[in-house]
Amino acid sequence: MSALPVAAPPIWTTGSTEVFKTGTWRAALPRHIQAPSPCHQACPVNGDIAEWIGLARQRDWRGAFDVLTRHNPFPAIAGRICHHPCETACNRTGFDEALAICKLERFVGDTAIAAGWGLAPPAEERAGHVAVVGGGPAGLSAAFQLRRLGWRVTLFEARDELGGLMRHGIPPYRLARDVLDAEIARIVAIGVDVRCGEPLASSLDFERLRACHDAVFIAVGAARVKRLPVLGHGLPGVMDGAAYLEAFNAGRPPVLGRHVVVIGGGSAALDAARSARRAGHDVSILALERRQQMPAQREEVEEALEEGVALIDGAMLDAATASDAGLRLDCRRVHFEPGADGRPFRAVPLADSGFTFLADAVLTSIGQDPDLAPFDGALPARGDLLAVDERLATGAAGVWAGGDVASLARHVTQAVGMGKRAALDIHRQLLGAAATSADDDAAEAVVPLAAIATWYHPRAPRAAAHVRLPSERHHAGLEVQLGLEIGEALAEAERCFSCGTCIRCDNCVIYCPDLAVQRAGDGYAVLTDYCKGCGLCVRECPTGSMKMVEERR
Repeated sequence: MSALPVAAPPIWTTGSTEVFKTGTWRAALPRHIQAPSPCHQACPVNGDIAEWIGLARQRDWRGAFDVLTRHNPFPAIAGRICHHPCETACNRTGFDEALAICKLERFVGDTAIAAGWGLAPPAEERAGHVAVVGGGPAGLSAAFQLRRLGWRVTLFEARDELGGLMRHGIPPYRLARDVLDAEIARIVAIGVDVRCGEPLASSLDFERLRACHDAVFIAVGAARVKRLPVLGHGLPGVMDGAAYLEAFNAGRPPVLGRHVVVIGGGSAALDAARSARRAGHDVSILALERRQQMPAQREEVEEALEEGVALIDGAMLDAATASDAGLRLDCRRVHFEPGADGRPFRAVPLADSGFTFLADAVLTSIGQDPDLAPFDGALPARGDLLAVDERLATGAAGVWAGGDVASLARHVTQAVGMGKRAALDIHRQLLGAAATSADDDAAEAVVPLAAIATWYHPRAPRAAAHVRLPSERHHAGLEVQLGLEIGEALAEAERCFSCGTCIRCDNCVIYCPDLAVQRAGDGYAVLTDYCKGCGLCVRECPTGSMKMVEERR
């Protein structure tokens, strides 16, 4: 005999109302999601920012470090010198102020160095052998990712020490050398074979390298100096800014005379100017861009001005001639138009705006190009760079390239991200797995501010930046920007919206009028028989981890 249907209670009752299948009323169903945050999308290494900040909020600094180093083995370095596009993208910008993500990352990185935490060794050893050429940020990042995946990695570096631009191009007052050394040593400690003093000097060297390795990643950087034609060759007192920085960072700054002019508006120009100031020179920067257009970070420009560097912005050098009094620099004002859509920038001279001044030396910091001679005929080029696809593959069998040799995105963390992407593709290729697009895992859209229930987040000021007083910055080894104290780090972590990363607050369970949302493992499940699709669970989610999905019937 078949069971009788359960009758609906005729009047209000304190018994079960499960017989009312109110789920048939809805047009859309809420779904618990894991979605990318804007900061994750903007991060050059695609870091899991909301996840590691969530761990920091719980004082789990080791857990935060482990999540950070999935993507970037340099949290203390990145926390000092990253151009932080994540903060520009931060949803909190539309609420009060962006989260100080870089400062938090530095705190976690410095905590790891102080505690002596290492990187996890590979879970298994694999038979393949990969050569990484170049010991700068891209090469070290690739070596780290490949080694943690179990591949044998040999890292070839032309100079006597690893670090590349981080060591030779960034001054210690921005990146302390004990921090740089500690984060590089962690990578070497997991089993990377390092060969310093072994440059890739010719195409023959390159072919030999390819012949004895299963894959090669080229990350030799950009060391070929760009020159200003108006300065000519052999003009006394003219020096490349990168060469000056390398000498300064090695503790051997050249003698340049009293007044030094640095030409350029990027971070390298600011580094050269501020270093020359620390060496005792009067320094002026001559930049094509207006101050607000300069590619250097805003705080770099502000700190340089505080230190006594003079800025002559919106101006170009027309001619330079030697005289008994020094170098005569003939300049004029320009209207600077940034390049866009593949078009180069324009500097339009302004009428009757010429001016002249004298200098004892000129440092040029207008960019560098890679030396492609060792790859001539073996690897395709695109202009002054090696040509690569979105996976950083060169098109030549078994060869990838990244960093400054293959990109004009001249930021350390972008090079780190390229090293990671190339390493993951090398890993897939060596395993014989199909290549995937960078967007394959991005099933959900980036969480917008409108998806955050901001009433659960009190307005709070961004952590204040701590810097040394200008009068305390004369020593080249003293870092100008200082880190957060633990209380400040915890307060800043509390400000994070955790966009798209659930914090298990149970709001969706508590506010559902139909008791149709339940905990399910680490997430939440919606009981489709009873959910009316009212959307209260979505409205009350403080992290944007619930969304309504239209149902088609």
